[in-house]
Amino acid sequence: MRLLTLPTPESTTAPTERATALAFEDRRSHQLLQRVKQAAAGDAAVLLAGETGTGKEILARYVHELGARRSRPFIAVSCAALSPALAESAIFGVEQGSGARGPAPKRSLVEAAEGGTLYLDEIGYLPLGAQAGLLRLVQDREVVRLGARQPAPADVRVIAATSVPLEDMVAVGRFREDLLSRWSGAAIAVPALRERPGDILPLARHFVAVYGRRLGPAPCVLASSAMERLLAHPWPGNIRELEHVIQKALLVCRAGRVTGNDLRLASLPPKAPPPALPGVSSGVDAWMATLESAITALFEGDLPNVHERVEEIVIRAAYRRCERNLGHTANRLGVSRDLVRARLLQSGELAAPPASESPATPSRAGEARAAVRELLAPEP
Repeated sequence: MRLLTLPTPESTTAPTERATALAFEDRRSHQLLQRVKQAAAGDAAVLLAGETGTGKEILARYVHELGARRSRPFIAVSCAALSPALAESAIFGVEQGSGARGPAPKRSLVEAAEGGTLYLDEIGYLPLGAQAGLLRLVQDREVVRLGARQPAPADVRVIAATSVPLEDMVAVGRFREDLLSRWSGAAIAVPALRERPGDILPLARHFVAVYGRRLGPAPCVLASSAMERLLAHPWPGNIRELEHVIQKALLVCRAGRVTGNDLRLASLPPKAPPPALPGVSSGVDAWMATLESAITALFEGDLPNVHERVEEIVIRAAYRRCERNLGHTANRLGVSRDLVRARLLQSGELAAPPASESPATPSRAGEARAAVRELLAPEP
């Protein structure tokens, strides 16, 4: 079985919280792997386009590991999690003594990735001002720090990823057309898991083996009833959803045998629309009219941060409707998982994970993670 898992023990890159494995048994996956290998042979910027949870970061790390920059840093950051006000300074840096407003990070992301690869996840959420700087970086391999008058060289390969169609972002004025055109010949479409069904069972068996070993020495297996359900499920959360389903199934299965009844597959049937109000054509229109009236009343009340409050309510309601599943919530809202997670953390709906302890022996991967944490941390 062709299986790609990153990071590997000998990898120079840092661990990922996203999909942890990719199988290449399906015909479409064979084509994807060949396309990735072709991209790795060069040094041009690459764009990975696909749904959340399809393994885009794994592919980006694979491109890095196969290329000439494999011994240099791989720095990954989600553009959806960057503060719009600080995105430019975080990525490109601040000129010392320039008097630029806002806290200046000790090292920019570009500086941390010097000689290596800068991976920008959810590139569609990068502010337009930062997109101009990114265009210069991709096109001329140079950056202009905030407050600087002259550009500075930057030896960095850029790999970007998106889960939303950038053409749609261009149409509504939220993404630069010239930047998108730079990736027109280097864009790689990453199929959703439902579009490569030949990979479902190999991945499921891999996750059964990985997580089964953590539960005990006895091997775990998939029953035929479980395989049938796995193949029939549409997997809106893609590989990450499959991994979580297998994890949970192993906790409830008996004698190390996962059956169809052990699989907790999310089923989110749409609710029936509410009855129509007088003068409104449908229940949906009625709810939208009520929502618009409520938002108008909030603005008339001159309340601060109306947009942020409404966004918080929308994301929280979707999160609870989707049974507190981040991937399903992101797909339902048509936004990135990182954006949903960031907003839920800000509102307190999602508990912040405990700070992990630093390893006793720092590795190159650990140094890369530390560089990103240092960069994004506010100045004292």
